Amino acid sequence: MTSKIAQFTIDSTYLVLGENGDSTPIPVSDRFFADLENKFGDFKGKRLVSHFTFTEDWDTWEMHPAGEEFVCLLWGQVDLILEQDGAENRICLSTPGAYVLIPRGIWHTVKVDRPSSMLFITPGQGTQNQARRQ
Repeated sequence: MTSKIAQFTIDSTYLVLGENGDSTPIPVSDRFFADLENKFGDFKGKRLVSHFTFTEDWDTWEMHPAGEEFVCLLWGQVDLILEQDGAENRICLSTPGAYVLIPRGIWHTVKVDRPSSMLFITPGQGTQNQARRQ
């Protein structure tokens, strides 16, 4: 017997991809990240598929030691800023569908040039954040 297939929207339900090929939809709420930790622990071997809309620059830098992060512009325009070899490398994303694979362990942030919508596939284990340096 086949199970019923449900429809979701990336705005209200993110997706956790498991290392064994399983996928788990997770409803977005104000407790989303706490719910992730409760359900998946340290997130080892998992990736989060998420969607965010931005109208302002990020106020933090982030870094993912467990793998590359896929960052795709759906609409708008942003500058993705990567800290590499002691310098900032800016990559302008202005074409819908343009994406970048941010290497493992690279600090990055976003400057919003126009309100934007972005899709992320993030290896969440060990993710680090720090205040954005102005």
